[in-house]
Amino acid sequence: MLSFLNRRARRRPGNTHLWYGLVALLLLASSTAQAVPSYARQTGAACADCHAGAYGPALTPYGMRFKLNGYTDTDGNGGKLPLAAQLIATRSIPARGESTTRLTEADLYLAGRLTDQIGGYVKVDNSNTGNNTFRTRLNNVDLRFVVKDLRLGDKQATLGVSVNNNPGFQDPIAALPGAAGIGPPSVSGTLLNLSALAHRVIGASVYGLYDSAWYGEVGSYIALPTSQQDHLGYAASGDPGKLSDTGYFRFAYMKDLKRQFFSAGVVALSTRRQLPRSGPRDDITDLGYDLSYQFLGNREHIVQLSYINILEKRRYGGTPASLAARTRGAVRDQTASLTYTFRQSYGITLSHLVNSGSRDAVRYTPYGVPDTTSNLVGVFWAPFGKDDSYTSLANLKIAATWFRFARFNGSRTNVFGAAPGSAAPVTDARDLDAFSLSLSAAF
Repeated sequence: MLSFLNRRARRRPGNTHLWYGLVALLLLASSTAQAVPSYARQTGAACADCHAGAYGPALTPYGMRFKLNGYTDTDGNGGKLPLAAQLIATRSIPARGESTTRLTEADLYLAGRLTDQIGGYVKVDNSNTGNNTFRTRLNNVDLRFVVKDLRLGDKQATLGVSVNNNPGFQDPIAALPGAAGIGPPSVSGTLLNLSALAHRVIGASVYGLYDSAWYGEVGSYIALPTSQQDHLGYAASGDPGKLSDTGYFRFAYMKDLKRQFFSAGVVALSTRRQLPRSGPRDDITDLGYDLSYQFLGNREHIVQLSYINILEKRRYGGTPASLAARTRGAVRDQTASLTYTFRQSYGITLSHLVNSGSRDAVRYTPYGVPDTTSNLVGVFWAPFGKDDSYTSLANLKIAATWFRFARFNGSRTNVFGAAPGSAAPVTDARDLDAFSLSLSAAF
């Protein structure tokens, strides 16, 4: 099935690059898992204890344990109000199109502990859509019930249940696209990529951690009705379709060596999807693996490496009225990232993102392949959120992000296939590049 982006591109080739450049920039420059000050107030620990950088997003082993424990850990000094807020202002400078400076987000977090066994994370974002118009939406949700400090034989274990609306966001390692906030822009990406299912589904999973090293999770998801998506702030045009027989599986091995950490995991998502909802069913299976490594040292120099590879196999229940259309297909998303952080305040991130797929002249116009290659370069400064900073309970982040396309829609030039002499402008892959400066404050 054609992705939302590809359908838009076919209908409106003249301005799609402007829309896509902005969306891609916001998706990759603003993470889904920033440091939330309400957690710092609850635990008495600085944001930098849970995150490699004092403003997030990447989790340290301590932060992973906090998430696995259902966001319930506390300093024992009475109850804390589980509320936090975030403001983001952004200067966006696309390679082609008009530059803008605006307050891009005003977010509210309901995040923290309710009881010894129940806690959660809920983000409500109020995003600037232009022309002084804001749209309020329910963003990521992760509500947990957890049983800690179990004993299986002579080993410690943790069991829990997560109710969430973004497959991968609940993952403790925070390497999958849903949790990391980084995934390849694509014409037709995998379901586990950034925006395919996020916030438009609801699901529950059971997870367990054994001996502080072996992690397993199994669950299921359904797509929200389009009317409910609309109530939550999401247009029906981005509907992921009707999902049935959906299964989610995750298994990972983690090793915390105090000064270093590494993990290796596999993930799977299988479903039958109807898009449109009255159409034929497509059988879709995502299979992926991920590797991550952190050098933490004494927290002065932190280096983080991650690689994620997700293959999606598709068997189409219906094909377009063309003998050239394939009944089966596959797409692959790959992300390799390197982040260096100095004193948990200054950092640089380099990411290489690749989306590729099997040839299909009917589904992927105009060139028959969806291949997209891009790179992300970001630098940031977060002066607060550490034990020795002015405050560890609020935060500030100044960041610069450059997003560059080497290939889009299977081509480096004329990526939307504008016909010679047509009114539509010729758009090359580099015309989708964008640069941004952002100022974020959380309190």
